[in-house]
Amino acid sequence: MRKAITFIGILYLFFNTFELLGQVGLDPNSSKFMVRGKVVDSETQDPIANVNIEINGGAYTTTDIFGEFRVEAKKGDELTIRHKDFETIFYTIQSNERILVKVEPDLQDKFATKRSNKSESPQFNHYIDSAEVYLKKDAKKSIQFVIDAIELSNSKKENAEAYEVLGDINMFWKQYDLAVSNYTTSLRDNNTNQVNLKLALAYKENKNYQESIQQYNDINKKSLSNYQLVTLYEGLGDVYKAIQKYDLAIQSYQEGLKLAQKHLITPKTTDLNSKIAEVYNQKGEVREAQNFFTSSLRLAEGENKKRAVEEKLKVADFENKNLNYSNEITLRKQALEYIIDIQLDSVLGNDSPLTTQKQNYKIGKAYAFQKDIPNAIKYLEKSIEEADDREDLIVKKDATRGLSEVYRDAGQYDKALMAYQSYVDIVDKIYLLKEQEISQATKFGKDLAVKQNRINSLESQKDLADTKYQLNKEQTKRQKLLIYSLFGGVLLLLVGAFLMFKYIRQQRLANNLLALKSLRSQMNPHFIFNALNSVNSFIASNDERKANKYLSDFSLLMRAVLENSEEDFIPLEKEIELIQLYTKLEHFRFKDRFDYNIKIDENVNITDFVIPPMLLQPYIENAVWHGLRYKKSKGYLEIIIVQTKPNEISITITDDGIGRKRSKEIKTQHQKKQNSKGMGNIKKRVSILNDMYKDKVDVFVADLKDTEDAGTKVVVTLKKD
Repeated sequence: MRKAITFIGILYLFFNTFELLGQVGLDPNSSKFMVRGKVVDSETQDPIANVNIEINGGAYTTTDIFGEFRVEAKKGDELTIRHKDFETIFYTIQSNERILVKVEPDLQDKFATKRSNKSESPQFNHYIDSAEVYLKKDAKKSIQFVIDAIELSNSKKENAEAYEVLGDINMFWKQYDLAVSNYTTSLRDNNTNQVNLKLALAYKENKNYQESIQQYNDINKKSLSNYQLVTLYEGLGDVYKAIQKYDLAIQSYQEGLKLAQKHLITPKTTDLNSKIAEVYNQKGEVREAQNFFTSSLRLAEGENKKRAVEEKLKVADFENKNLNYSNEITLRKQALEYIIDIQLDSVLGNDSPLTTQKQNYKIGKAYAFQKDIPNAIKYLEKSIEEADDREDLIVKKDATRGLSEVYRDAGQYDKALMAYQSYVDIVDKIYLLKEQEISQATKFGKDLAVKQNRINSLESQKDLADTKYQLNKEQTKRQKLLIYSLFGGVLLLLVGAFLMFKYIRQQRLANNLLALKSLRSQMNPHFIFNALNSVNSFIASNDERKANKYLSDFSLLMRAVLENSEEDFIPLEKEIELIQLYTKLEHFRFKDRFDYNIKIDENVNITDFVIPPMLLQPYIENAVWHGLRYKKSKGYLEIIIVQTKPNEISITITDDGIGRKRSKEIKTQHQKKQNSKGMGNIKKRVSILNDMYKDKVDVFVADLKDTEDAGTKVVVTLKKD
């Protein structure tokens, strides 16, 4: 029996952790991190299994058959190491160091038969730790460290650890399908509860919800630590919440909450109260949600400022959804005080919800809903100023648009117009940045695909090397093993090719969706400005009735455009209503320039077809602004919708205006730029949608006739799904 210990290795590191953290600017004190350790006999170096490892606050685990353990902790936590054969060890965590505890044997055991001594791999551990340090900073560098570790691994256990870290990298960078694959590979070589839980989470994030539920239920709950069991119930609750099985979600969260309260796992107690509140709110049971949010808010206050402010913002969002704007404003103002203190200690990125510009924007919006115009303007302007200082274009865009709407509601149309112009300029900047991000994301995806192929290649090489070893050792099975090894190599290559194809297809879809979103945000806004100028003109001429009538119809049009702005396709019926309203407004402004007619063939069932939103409006706008407006005599605009085939309709827009050639000759440079950009966006949208939905839309543009006023004819063909 061991009666004394030598705590030799508690500060023994396989590499200098703080030096490496300093290189990348990562603060080990800012949040929880994973501490790895090992308990061994100091003389034989044999691992000691089933040693109790505990962190004050509830996290608990034991050493495995290799004497190793992993536990989540933060700086300042006390680590307790207990075993019946040696005295209890206490140690205060300083960083995410790799701990080695060497236990000195009893003299009676000194001459006992020595057990086998497994060799350590310090260089392998160095690469794994390096990969974890760079995981959130540089994906390519982190994956390269994993590749280096795999090349050095000489056991299934090390191979499993490398693939687990690779899965962690995939999870952080939202490559969930690759994370599933790599966690599965890790479990193949070493089945651990930690990786099983990670795999279940990866399934959930990849929207394989049934696989996630199955994975959680297949884990042996009796083998889990208290903290892991709470994590399992929380994960199950998250999956049920995602598929809207709210009663099962609450049941799972409640199971986890009981365990967390019993074992004093405070952070999880806070999180689970908050999640139960969110589910009750989604069910419409506001009173129950309020009770649990009250508990989570109280518990978060007892943890730290960052956790407290996160919970305040959750509750503020809850109050906003339930139209309790006064409570929302109070909570966000309290959160602002915390955020200012947090920003003094750490740098928060613009993607974090804990930024002053985001909260000032939401406070301004809440005041706007309360019709408190002065305070709404004050906080929105403050948000714009802070967003500008921190180069947060997204918040600046939203706050600028919100400010325009507040000025509009206050009747200050000049300021509303100026704010809206600023909003449009910001949208243009965001569009350019999004294009750059799409290009960078494509390159990033290709680079990671190359790295993944390199890893698959290394795995194939290891399999081939093992096969050669077996061939040399067992000459009688040479031919059979060679066939199996070649088959395995081909299979691995096929799996790698399948994963690459799947990843590229998902990346292409993501790029198309991002491009569509950017193009939809770039709809030509000059009609809005002209419309607002018309309102000003009506007001200036004391024609208040016309101004009110025009503004009422204009607001209906804007509402319809905004409601449809996030959809790839909308029912044709809605698009017809939109163009009827738009054409009516244009005719209202230019009654003396043209008449119009919209004719829908009685055989057309408009409910059977869908169309990209705002597809027809730019062509009608071109007909009015660049054709009919410059015609010497009164012109005519006609929109005809007919069904040409059972699964196909044709929409024809014709005008007898001056035609494309003469319109181009008299345009100003600004008009040329605006029109080119608008038509270019339409072409891009149609091209992307046809690529995604297999040639669903076709557009043909030509001159109507061969005369001085040539006119224009646009034919849009829609195909049914």
